[in-house]
Amino acid sequence: MSAQQEPMYTKYMFNSMATNPGYAGSLGYMSTRVLHRQQWLGIDGGPLSQTFTIHSPWKKRVGVGLSVGNDQIGSSGSTILNGVYAYKVPFGEGNLSIGLQAGVMNWRSDFSNLRYKDPAANDEVFEDLGYNRWFPNFGAGMYYSTQKFYLGISVPRLLGFDLRRVDQITSAEWARTYRHYYFTAGGVIPVKGDIIVFKPSILLKSVGLLGDFNTNIKDPQKIGAPAEFDIDISFLFYQALWVGASFRSAIAAKAFGGKSSFDSADIWASYNLKNGMRVGISYDYTLSELNDFTKGTYEVMLGYDFVYNTKKVATPRYF
Repeated sequence: MSAQQEPMYTKYMFNSMATNPGYAGSLGYMSTRVLHRQQWLGIDGGPLSQTFTIHSPWKKRVGVGLSVGNDQIGSSGSTILNGVYAYKVPFGEGNLSIGLQAGVMNWRSDFSNLRYKDPAANDEVFEDLGYNRWFPNFGAGMYYSTQKFYLGISVPRLLGFDLRRVDQITSAEWARTYRHYYFTAGGVIPVKGDIIVFKPSILLKSVGLLGDFNTNIKDPQKIGAPAEFDIDISFLFYQALWVGASFRSAIAAKAFGGKSSFDSADIWASYNLKNGMRVGISYDYTLSELNDFTKGTYEVMLGYDFVYNTKKVATPRYF
């Protein structure tokens, strides 16, 4: 089998520090976000993901933060905790922030709740129906931003680990974590001053940095996931109401017949309250063959910006 390994979020622009440690402290004030995503409604065992992030500038050029992520897919799940440090330097018209993070990941599984065609006792792979392991990990990222543009590249988890013990019959290479790469970019185009602002953005995700996505999908010891992209267009009204739409697909790969795999078309909205509170919601309409079995995906976001020191912060903050 092959499937997604890391959680995905439609509102990735509200969850930037979870994938790029270079984002820490970039807003100029303390900020916190909580996201919840229920993927593929109606499918038992569909991905269920949550993240919590908090970050803040510290001193003049330093940003610090904390990120916690939880992901459950079927009978397996993971929890990740990271401490984040970023250093910002002026570069051109904006700032370049270089971030590092360190933390741990708990990977677990409970095969006792699976339905087996034959008794699990007949297969040595399922001798241990409960599985729990801890892994240390590190990540790195760069984030460049101006008042009207941003660009980011990151690898949240640099190390790969075998998820099976070597004494088990299954090859360790068939069950392991892989390094994921994230590329983001976005901009601001005023339509009517600060009253109406057009904000396009893109996210590109790759496993193995594009190098192995065209490998033979029948070889389970190779990375078979194609590079995936999210294209998003949105409008911000009166610096408060933000509405948008996005499209998620994959880059055509030889291993997948040279055809792109359309994943979803998404709509979303968020609202910024004057007291610093932010709320948001999104809905993904599934375009793949799973559409016959699912009612789509929803996502909710809650955040708070501690803008008590706004006199020292350049406003408005678009990213």
